[in-house]
Amino acid sequence: MWHNNDQSYGWIAIGLHWLSAGLVLGLFALGLWMVDLNYYSNWYKTAPHWHKSLGLALLLLTLLRLLWRWLQTKPAPLAAHSALEARIGRLVHSVIYLLMLLIMCSGYLISTADGRGIAVFNLFELPALPWQIPNQEDRAGELHALAAWSLMLMVGLHLLGALKHQFIDRDLTLKRILTPIKENYR
Repeated sequence: MWHNNDQSYGWIAIGLHWLSAGLVLGLFALGLWMVDLNYYSNWYKTAPHWHKSLGLALLLLTLLRLLWRWLQTKPAPLAAHSALEARIGRLVHSVIYLLMLLIMCSGYLISTADGRGIAVFNLFELPALPWQIPNQEDRAGELHALAAWSLMLMVGLHLLGALKHQFIDRDLTLKRILTPIKENYR
């Protein structure tokens, strides 16, 4: 039940998925909120610190998730899914992963544009790169925002797909990412 099998995701994959989802949504909301903070706000320095630390935690979680995905059996598509649905699902998942990695890399470039590292939960510092790109903060900031909004669009498509499978197709797609399923359901 902890590991995936050919029919179902295990608890580890399920936990990584939902923890990632919560962090993605939370970081997006935090990012939207903090861009409007002014210098006199009590949260002016605290919110970016948490955003950076949680973003780096999400990077680690995403790398762990990709490793787990690579090492584990992937549940087979349900028999009722068309080849087109399966391809669209794979494409949406791939784009979500790519956007997440792009957001995290651009966030790192924004945060280290002044040559200083990032204090991660005040436990250690992730150093800046030894070189800088001209207008690094602005360029990375534009990319970060565009990729974040694009990710929210893809998350919306992902959610709509899950709801379609649950309420229109009435299949077990959503149930497979909520809890491991023991019975054979192909």
